Amino acid sequence: MAKESAEAMAVFRATAARVPQSGLIDGATAIYTVARGSSDAAANILSYEFMRELGIPATSLPPSVFSIGAGIALPQAVVLMVSQSGASDDLVQSAKGAKMRGAKVVAITNQPGSAIEQAADVTVPIGAGPELAVPATKTVVGSVAAGQALLASARPDYAARLDNDLTHLAGIGLDHPRASELQSALLRADHVYVIGRDTGFGAAHEVALKLKECCALHAEHYSASEVLHGPLQLATNPLLVLLLDTGAPEVQDSLDKAQSRFAAIGCTVIRISPADVGAGPLTPATAAALLLAMLYPVILRTALALGMNPDSPATLSKVTQTR
Repeated sequence: MAKESAEAMAVFRATAARVPQSGLIDGATAIYTVARGSSDAAANILSYEFMRELGIPATSLPPSVFSIGAGIALPQAVVLMVSQSGASDDLVQSAKGAKMRGAKVVAITNQPGSAIEQAADVTVPIGAGPELAVPATKTVVGSVAAGQALLASARPDYAARLDNDLTHLAGIGLDHPRASELQSALLRADHVYVIGRDTGFGAAHEVALKLKECCALHAEHYSASEVLHGPLQLATNPLLVLLLDTGAPEVQDSLDKAQSRFAAIGCTVIRISPADVGAGPLTPATAAALLLAMLYPVILRTALALGMNPDSPATLSKVTQTR
């Protein structure tokens, strides 16, 4: 995991720079993502980016709609299958079922020749190389980059912004200045809220999942607005709050309010932003990917300090077969 997570931003830059052929998502009236686990977190990040840039709905479909159900009609829709291995049976069934119900199926996968690639109409490869640790890291960041490359193929203005991101990222390091503080807070924590908005919500999804699978730490992800409803009540117990800030101007007010409310109750609140490592303004999906790359090493070190084996968590495997 240490080696693979250290490669994450190099994978991001290489994958985002490989813009696929144009026209793959032209004419779509909606984009649906189908994924599980960390791939679903990457899909969450991409759904916000696609909606913002294309002005059409982009949302998740559960694989069970196709794997145990009869499927749904998907005329003029693009279904984006995100799977690092491309081998999960329920996702393969979903790709086949979506195509039968009228969708164009685009696969984002790291495994050439996988079953998902064979079932899809077209594949946008991650190209991260082998990933051996059970917790996915570089392929998650690479999945975000592949989706952004797909979006860049449809929007020349977005392609220009993504190219600016890649130029800027070349000089950015991943060592967070508060890494030791964050690790200490995680080691003390019994419960963690990971909070974001927009693409930062997708990043929160992935960070919470990694804290569970690597550190066996109870962590939940929330939107900065949704968490101020019922979930706020749990802050009456000791709670660590991680705020993931992509730097996007439109999410600042919501994050500020959440930070203020949790701090006022007495929670430990740590806010993480790409600006912490010297990054300037980035497209929101790129910022979310950078947040993940910044936090993976902290989660790894926390797992090791807890005596865990993050490469091979006791109850997990690389490919999970579900329906």
